[in-house]
Amino acid sequence: MSGQETEGLPVRQAGVRLIVGLGNPGREYAHSRHNVGFWCLNRLARRHGIAFSSRGRLAAVGEGRLAGQPVILAKPRTFVNLSGRAVSHLLKRYRLSPQQLLVVFDDLDLPLGRVRLRADGSHGGHRGMRSIIEAIGSQDFPRIRIGIGRPSAPGGTGEPTWEPEVVVDYVLGPMTADERRILDEAAATAGEAILCLLSEGVEAAMSRFNR
Repeated sequence: MSGQETEGLPVRQAGVRLIVGLGNPGREYAHSRHNVGFWCLNRLARRHGIAFSSRGRLAAVGEGRLAGQPVILAKPRTFVNLSGRAVSHLLKRYRLSPQQLLVVFDDLDLPLGRVRLRADGSHGGHRGMRSIIEAIGSQDFPRIRIGIGRPSAPGGTGEPTWEPEVVVDYVLGPMTADERRILDEAAATAGEAILCLLSEGVEAAMSRFNR
């Protein structure tokens, strides 16, 4: 799918066309839990021969076809908390509606490796999703959450914590080999869910992958 074909894509066209994976730019964040949305898109791009362009100021973008559908894959160059800037720009650039957007991101409140789809909804406390919803003025778009689990409180009690400093260190910090394997598998599952959503619709994908 060439730039000429997508730049004038009519808003009335139904179905997801823009798939955004959330993560932080830079090598120091590449293997962090917060970047699992990037991992998912990287897998899809490699598998389906889609190349990301490095020319975009706000996002790395790759155009191609998934499940027979023309799509735009995008990885924002903004940090996660400012993802709305990139997403808003891309929707305007390709003349797409919010309903044609799909976002893939990490979720602290899902167990490690769990994948969940929603057709719409609030940001659920995720700052990247809050940024997107505020920037585009809508929460009516599908999303795929990949569970990274919540860190435990200091002291060895095993209780989950919402302490900001602990959470930041956790989402941006290193993980064990087992955790990485589980998240790699979850990113692959999320990719399969995207293909199902594109070919069969969001309800069918939710039924299959939200078990």
